[in-house]
Amino acid sequence: MSRHQSRPSVDALTLTPVAITRSCFRDKFGVPRQPGLTRFAHADLVIQPPFDREDAFRGLETASHLWLTFQFHEAVRAEWRPVVRPPRLGGNRKMGVFASRSPFRPNSLGLSVVRNEGLMRDADGRLVLRVGDHDLIDGTPILDIKPYLPFADSVPEATLGWADSAPTERLPVVFLEEAEQQLAALPAERYPDFRGLIEDVVSYDPRPSFRRGRDEERIYGAHLYDLNVRFRFIHGDSQERVEVLTVC
Repeated sequence: MSRHQSRPSVDALTLTPVAITRSCFRDKFGVPRQPGLTRFAHADLVIQPPFDREDAFRGLETASHLWLTFQFHEAVRAEWRPVVRPPRLGGNRKMGVFASRSPFRPNSLGLSVVRNEGLMRDADGRLVLRVGDHDLIDGTPILDIKPYLPFADSVPEATLGWADSAPTERLPVVFLEEAEQQLAALPAERYPDFRGLIEDVVSYDPRPSFRRGRDEERIYGAHLYDLNVRFRFIHGDSQERVEVLTVC
């Protein structure tokens, strides 16, 4: 048997999720385009059998941040395309899929750095790893979990010519009276840091690139936890802003 023939086939590669995500983001609209852009996003990674053994996570409590490998389960396509239109470039320029972080890619795999908020058991006794500063929608399959190593994983001199700096342009956010009242009535333990989460989500303007900067009457909605946050963009007066209408 030749050396080539003795190698195992990679065509039948099978991946088993180690966890399923319970996220504050219930659908794709409003999810930050990179982890860390939303400071108040929390999620529980529900560890799946047979991986739900605390021994498998021994020592992870010393890691402040984690690498997650996951599947973009709502972006799976039968065929892949070699070029994409990154939102960072306004959706007008094409880049190679392997030069981008687009979810529409071969194998539909994603990679994110998240904050480690600790291992615990939920009310049903399931082992849960809580994370923060994430970009995962509800139901995301987690394929692997690794500690982030600052000395190896941080490269301060690294560059990417078309996206070197973090997005800093944020719109001011105004909560109208009805939204303020609804927020005040929500239990903080069930909706942690909820006001800050809403501000981070809408201030970066989650609309498709072709709609940004337009003067429109349309009201948008983002599903955060089990609530629908309705908001609109105000243009043409003294200051462009986002108005949060209701939280219910």
